[in-house]
Amino acid sequence: MTYSARARADAVGPSSEVVRDWLVEYVYETMRSEALEQVVDRLDGAIVARIPELSDRDIRRDLAASTRAHARVVLSGLTSDTFEFTLPEEAHAFARTLARRGYDLRLLLRTYHVGQEAVLEYMTEAIDRRTPPPEIERAVLLRLFERSTRWVSTSVEMLTDTYMEERERVLRAALNRRTETVHALLAGDEPDVEQASLRLGYRLGQQHLAFVLWTDEPAGGDGETSGLLDRVAARLAVALGSGRVLSMPSGASGMWAWVGLDDEQHAAELAAPGRLARMTAGLVEPPVRVAFGVPAVQVAGFRQSHREAVAARQVAERGPVDADRVTSYREVEIAHLVGGDDAAMRALIGRELRVLSGRDANAARLRETLHAYLKSHRSPEAAAKLLGVHKNTIRYRIQRIEELLGHPIEARSLPLELALTCVATYGVDALP
Repeated sequence: MTYSARARADAVGPSSEVVRDWLVEYVYETMRSEALEQVVDRLDGAIVARIPELSDRDIRRDLAASTRAHARVVLSGLTSDTFEFTLPEEAHAFARTLARRGYDLRLLLRTYHVGQEAVLEYMTEAIDRRTPPPEIERAVLLRLFERSTRWVSTSVEMLTDTYMEERERVLRAALNRRTETVHALLAGDEPDVEQASLRLGYRLGQQHLAFVLWTDEPAGGDGETSGLLDRVAARLAVALGSGRVLSMPSGASGMWAWVGLDDEQHAAELAAPGRLARMTAGLVEPPVRVAFGVPAVQVAGFRQSHREAVAARQVAERGPVDADRVTSYREVEIAHLVGGDDAAMRALIGRELRVLSGRDANAARLRETLHAYLKSHRSPEAAAKLLGVHKNTIRYRIQRIEELLGHPIEARSLPLELALTCVATYGVDALP
């Protein structure tokens, strides 16, 4: 090419009339049905080869419809001096399909970037086959590159909104179905177990260990509390030997959860007093608190374990502020049953403990000694080991306690232990 020819080529810009005329002919031939389908097949083939998740028959059909609609819109816009790009409905439909199928947004973005590469490769080959005049070839390529780049950026921006709206709608609908199913189960309905399990994404025909989570602090408006509770629930499920956990919000700062267990022996071990607290205490940090029910089987067990977890939470929230962050129903069952009537509980404590129900340090020490003695099956040696004192100290205190009570401990051992359990669980506020 001579210097003058190169100068003429440099003078031809992407918006020149000669470039537009060449593109009009190119668009006319490409828009023919047979030619357009070849373009769609080639582009989709290139996309699916790089993104195998799109090879599903239904998704591939939606992809083809989107690519075809895009091709018509983009090709028709190549000859216009203005860029007025209207996203076709088929493109929105494809984005919604990916959202409904549960694919990550990154898959949608990758589809368009891979598609852009395929379009540029195809257009470069098409120009080589049609051999435009040398003086306009560069301008044609620039126009095609500029339009395809703007097409991808505009599509990605608009379809990201479409995807997120659909994903939120799907998640909200799924959450609503799950919430309705859980409430129906807890209300005593007897649904088809298989169908209910499908709606929940959680198998009901197994052992269930229910727990509730909440925070000491009010929830913010950014979803941070919900995310925190989700993470704690997942950690607890793993620690309890299960990857199957069903959870749902119970409020802005609370959550209900169930862990599925197949092994009956493992479920029985988790039901042992103190077992759950020992296994999970290190996994629950402020401001989160957790209350567990007792493992139980089938739909009835799903309800029962949840009721127990809720009851354990009620006990925990009535207890001392500095109480443990994990509460197990087996550990507080007696306090829950006795403490259902607050006035009756206080009357029991006052009547049975008498002067031991005082709020002074000496009364507290004697209550602690008596409680340890009763829990240790009346063994001074075992109680001494539990409290870290000498066995003779226990014997002396027990003698003093019987003098203050006015009767032998054995005469009222059960009501005494009930009263002491309530004080130990609910704290000094339970004292009359």
